[in-house]
Amino acid sequence: MEEREVRLAKLHELRASGIDPYGAVAKDVVAIGEARRGNDGDRFSLQGRLTTIRQHGGLTFADLKDFTGRIQISFRRDVLGERYEFLTKFVDVGDVLYVKGSLYHTRRGELTLDVEEFRLQSKCLRPLPEKWHGLKDPEVKYRQRYLDLIIDDDSRERFGKRARIIQSIRELLWSRGFLEVETPILQPIPSGASARPFVTHHNALDIDLYLRIAPELYLKRLVVGGVAKVFEIGKNFRNEGIDQNHNPEFTMMELYQSPGDYEDMMRITEDVIMAAVESAGVGEQVEFKGMTITFARPFHRVTFKDAFMEFAGLRWEDIDTAEKALQVLQEKGFEMTKTKTWANAIQKLFDELVQPNLINPTFVLDYPVELSPLAKRKQEDPGFVYRFELFIAGMEMANAFSELQDPFDQKERFEEQMRLKQAGEEEVTLMDEDYVTALEYGLPPTGGLGLGIDRLVMVLTGAESIKDVIWFPTLRPKASDRID
Repeated sequence: MEEREVRLAKLHELRASGIDPYGAVAKDVVAIGEARRGNDGDRFSLQGRLTTIRQHGGLTFADLKDFTGRIQISFRRDVLGERYEFLTKFVDVGDVLYVKGSLYHTRRGELTLDVEEFRLQSKCLRPLPEKWHGLKDPEVKYRQRYLDLIIDDDSRERFGKRARIIQSIRELLWSRGFLEVETPILQPIPSGASARPFVTHHNALDIDLYLRIAPELYLKRLVVGGVAKVFEIGKNFRNEGIDQNHNPEFTMMELYQSPGDYEDMMRITEDVIMAAVESAGVGEQVEFKGMTITFARPFHRVTFKDAFMEFAGLRWEDIDTAEKALQVLQEKGFEMTKTKTWANAIQKLFDELVQPNLINPTFVLDYPVELSPLAKRKQEDPGFVYRFELFIAGMEMANAFSELQDPFDQKERFEEQMRLKQAGEEEVTLMDEDYVTALEYGLPPTGGLGLGIDRLVMVLTGAESIKDVIWFPTLRPKASDRID
C-alpha cells in the first residue's frame, strides 16, 4: 500500500474513533525560537511540524519545527501511558503537533522538551521528501514553496532575512518622517518606466487597464499635493523575459522627498542599503556568485561618460552618435535587437561593457537625456540629466533622479517617446496628460528613488536566482493547472 493510502487509513480510523485529526486551536503556544532561549525546567507549550521521529522502545525522540527554529522533543511511555501507544500508531513525520512539557538537556547536551501532553493538530497525508535529499528539483521548490519551507532551513532563513530587510527599510523611512501610501496597481496608462505592460479588461467600465510598471507618476502627484516625503513598497509588473535576475512580478520601494535632489537620494540610498546589510546580519563583506562585495561608505561614484573609459576603454567621443555607437557594437560582436537609435545603442554598450564590472556598490551619475525621460536636465550640460543608477554585483539595484519639474519639457519628452513607439519601439514611457497637468500646478524641487527589493535580498542572502527570494515566482503552469 502506498504511503498516502496508509496515512488515509489512519485518518479514517481516527475519525471512526471520534478523534478529530484537525485539532482545535491551542492558544498557549509560544514560538520554538522563544522556547530555545529557556532554561532547564522551564515549561512551554509548542506547536510545530514533526520532521523526524526516532523510536527506541519506550522512548521516542522527534524534531519539531516552526518558522522560528527546530527543537528536539521526547516522548516517554512511563509518562504518557496509553497516549504513547497513540503516538506510535497514529503519528507520522509531517504531522502538525501540539506539545506541552519542560526543558532539559540530554546526556549529549541537546536541548529537549520532555512531552507531558500532546495532541494532533493536523494530519499530514503525503510523505515529506527525505530530510537529507530534500527538494533537488528547483521547479518543485518554486511550485511547492510550502515543501521547500518545511524541508530547507536555508530557505526559511533566507525568507526570514527578506522580511527583516523590508522591515529595516520601512523603519528607517518612518523615522525620517516619510509617509507610506498605496497607489493604484490597475492603471489606465502604464507609465513611469520604459517597459511592456500586462493588460486586462474591466467589465463594468468596459475599458482596458494595465498592471502598473511603476508607481512613480502617482507618487509625484502626491508631492504636488503637498505630501513632502512619501514612499511605497509594493509590486510592479513588467511583461518581460524571465531569467536569474528578472521576474515579471517583483517588489520595489519608491520614495520621493521635497525639498530634495539626486544628491539627497544618494545619501538616503546608502542609508537604506546599510540598514538592510545590518538587518541581514551579513557584515561588511558578502560573497555572491563568486564575487566578494564590500559594503563601505561612501559608495564609488563615476559619471556615465567616464564609466566607458574606466571599465571599457572607450572615449565618449568614440560613441556619441548613433553611427559611432552602432559601429562599436558591431566591432565588439554584440547583436542589436532593438530599434537602432543612439539611445538603444549606448544603453546596449553600457549593459555589455560597463555594467558587469560594477561589483562593489557604485553610483553611475549623469545620464543622457535620451535615456531619462522623467529626470531634470543638468543646468551646465542640458544634454544630460541629474540621474544615477546604483549597481551591485553587476546588477542594477536602484534608479534615482532630481525630478523633472517643467511641464513643457516633460510633455516634449513624452511626445518624443510616443514618436519612438510609433516607429516600432516597444519599451517607452507613455504619455500621461494628467501628470503633465499636475506639473502645471507646480512640483517643488524633488528627489526620487526606486530600489529593487528582490535583487537586494539576493545579494544579502547569497541567492543564485531571483526565484529563490520571491515566495511564489512566476512559472509556466502545469497542464493540470491550466484553465481553458
